[in-house]
Amino acid sequence: QVQLVESGGGLVQAGGSLRLSCAASGRTFSTYYMGWFRQAPGKGREFVAAISWSGGSTYYADSVKGRFTISRDSAKYTVNLQMNSLKPEDTAVYYCNLDWPSRVDPLTRYWGQGTQVTVSS
Repeated sequence: QVQLVESGGGLVQAGGSLRLSCAASGRTFSTYYMGWFRQAPGKGREFVAAISWSGGSTYYADSVKGRFTISRDSAKYTVNLQMNSLKPEDTAVYYCNLDWPSRVDPLTRYWGQGTQVTVSS
């Protein structure tokens, strides 16, 4: 059973920064992508960012480009999301995900439990 454990959410003022982390465990994969989605109250879950298993490819939603940076730790299956210049519209529950074997139409998508990010104006 794959488990994704997130950390780092919280409350921050607009213009501030937060760093989210996620660690996956439970099995190994030859190819995979890890990333983040978010869901604001009353809205659907939306893609935020993703990174390939090698760290060589990164993907961002237009709404976060230039403000958020996704990265991997040297340990496999650990991903971070550095969020700068936060806006009130970034307020949401952020979910870590692991897609196997690809991020486009993956055969399997695993989810973390979610961590709340609240940005006050």
